[in-house]
Amino acid sequence: MKEYQIYKEIICIDLKSFYASVECSFLNLDPFKTPLVVADKSRGGGSVVLAVTPFLKNLGVPSRCRIYELPKNINIIFRRPQMKKYMIVAKKIIEIYLNYISEEDLHIYSIDEAFLDLTPYLSLYKKNTKEIAQDILRSIYKKTGIYASCGIGKNMLLSKLALDLEAKDSPDFISCWDYNSVKEKLWKVNSLCKMWGIGPRLEKKLHRLGITNVYDLAHYNKEALKEHFGILGEELYYHANGIDQSKIQDKKYIFSKRKSYGQSQVLFRDYYAPDIYIIIRETVDELTRKLRSSNYYTQTIRLGISYSKDFSSGFNRQITLDEPTMSGNEIFKACIKLFQKFYKGFPIRKIYVGLTKLKKLEYKKISIFDYEEKSIEDENNIFRKVDEIKRKFGKNFINRSSSMLDSSTIRSRNKMVGGHHE
Repeated sequence: MKEYQIYKEIICIDLKSFYASVECSFLNLDPFKTPLVVADKSRGGGSVVLAVTPFLKNLGVPSRCRIYELPKNINIIFRRPQMKKYMIVAKKIIEIYLNYISEEDLHIYSIDEAFLDLTPYLSLYKKNTKEIAQDILRSIYKKTGIYASCGIGKNMLLSKLALDLEAKDSPDFISCWDYNSVKEKLWKVNSLCKMWGIGPRLEKKLHRLGITNVYDLAHYNKEALKEHFGILGEELYYHANGIDQSKIQDKKYIFSKRKSYGQSQVLFRDYYAPDIYIIIRETVDELTRKLRSSNYYTQTIRLGISYSKDFSSGFNRQITLDEPTMSGNEIFKACIKLFQKFYKGFPIRKIYVGLTKLKKLEYKKISIFDYEEKSIEDENNIFRKVDEIKRKFGKNFINRSSSMLDSSTIRSRNKMVGGHHE
């Protein structure tokens, strides 16, 4: 497979327990010695913990859990999520990256993770990749108080695997992988979920094919994987062999086509029908606003409902429409159809609405018998005006009248960033 190998000097940097570390930095506390969690206690014991410090992680506390699941024998410090604060610190760290490399050699993967292509800079700084990485990590800590881990690889995939599988637990938080590491380290990984891009659902599908570890995946028939999973199957095969030809500078890779939109909401009291319809409608409104802003149409709508912990787990079902749509009314009707078919009458504590099979249409088929087409276009035009008003005057400047009901959550959510307080 040497013809597929590229040789770059890529580093992948992860800001350790970012939200919790930011809070510790502002309090002048050491995140490796402080039992701090980022969660809103005012929302009750069912509130989601957004982050925990490395100190708590080392005690076995998961980074994502509920407040009531936290250990009771530790004097935990609670900090309410403040997304604007985290975004300001993240911006400072991006500025640090840009002190070392140009913007075209930087890919921001998430608020706490980034890829940097150092290939052109080795001769400039007269240092090797690890030395430059160490300089960057030291600069991040000096200017923000945030610790970071770093994976180094010959391509983006290897740098990410080095980060996830080794660097986060290494003494200096740095790990270097090359193509020899694939056989020596990657093929020895027994849990497929540890591979970048493989989640529990895909892992189960691979298990059904007799693929239980990365070695099995790397040695499975490539054409058979492609037959089962399409292009994804071929990509899985190459990734298990350490092959990734993606380039940070390739904007088609960085700004890849969106495959779905989704939004979930944890509810802080029990909901039943018909009150839950208001929450579903508000969620659909948010998602269709994203469809309109990106000019996407959706054809498959998924609704997930989770019940209170004393009841069954709930359901997650989808429906595919005859034609793509960006109509909030059509999507809402599809959600209600799924709800009425699968809902068992138990108290609801979480909902999820997902829109998949997204596509951009230059034209839409119209039947001469479809008298609803004009009303759908009128609906889209009205809500585009609403979108414009919200952008100009704020999200809460105009809402549905149902937002004034006690069961509505949209006004409080509109004051948040990413579902959390600013």
